[in-house]
Amino acid sequence: FHGRKRELSEIVTSLKSDTARIAILGAGGMGKTSLSIVALHDPDVAKKFSNRYFVPCQSNATHSDLVLSIASHLGVAEGPTSNLMQKVVRHLKDGPPALIILDNFETPWEPMSSRAAVEEVLSLLTDIPHLALVITMRGAERPGQVKWTRPFVQPLEPLEDDAALQTFHAIAGEDHEEGLVHELLNLSGNLPLAIDLIANVVVYEGCATTLHRWKTESTRVVSDGYDKRSSLDISITLSFSSARMTREAQALLSLLSILPNGLSDADLVHSNLPIADIRGAQTTLIRTALAQVGPTNRLSALMPIREHVRGIYPPQQ
Repeated sequence: FHGRKRELSEIVTSLKSDTARIAILGAGGMGKTSLSIVALHDPDVAKKFSNRYFVPCQSNATHSDLVLSIASHLGVAEGPTSNLMQKVVRHLKDGPPALIILDNFETPWEPMSSRAAVEEVLSLLTDIPHLALVITMRGAERPGQVKWTRPFVQPLEPLEDDAALQTFHAIAGEDHEEGLVHELLNLSGNLPLAIDLIANVVVYEGCATTLHRWKTESTRVVSDGYDKRSSLDISITLSFSSARMTREAQALLSLLSILPNGLSDADLVHSNLPIADIRGAQTTLIRTALAQVGPTNRLSALMPIREHVRGIYPPQQ
């Protein structure tokens, strides 16, 4: 694990205080899960919380699934869902200070049909004074019904260049031509998942072959796996197929896929783009973390996202 010192310090500091409620946000593959696990095992955090639980939520498609998963990880006896959440709350209230991390919380939270019930789970958990709560979620939008700790942890951004290089070297070693390594890292957009997958390909094929394959196969080079942690395409597609996505947002993202420098605010307003409700489309892309507004105030998408979208959904004439 390299980089993220500022974010890790913010999270650990919050967890050491009372009633921390933290949302770690960002695009798919940005390292949210890894950051939460490092925080979970921080010595100061471990000293404060004798009971720490990491609950993966990527398979919890419904409110009932979420409650069952939390209960299972806490060792609470199963029963009717309506009573099971009450048992979970009672178990935590009667126990010592505890920390719960709900990883990939976007899975149960995304569907509008069950969002209120899922947010009620968070509300019940955060009513417990000695329980610290951390969630990780794709996007830049925090669930409601929770008084999140301020200042907020800002949505994760790509790694700094030094941390990206350290991550690459930790996996692929340092015996590689520097220019080729930097070219590969540029293609990764310093997205942690992309760096991890590219470096693992380099271990077996070398930098030159990996670079050549990327130029001909694009993100498919690092998409041989079967889940979002072993396939860049699958990870991006999960965000692209979010329930929050709209046709207008999809069309705008398609346009951004051919614009490395993105679009300025003036471009969005005055260019007469054939996209209805372009402001709404912009907001959707930011909320899902498929695009971001950078220091130059331009809306843009990361290189791996542009490559993937251009391949499956190129701009219309």
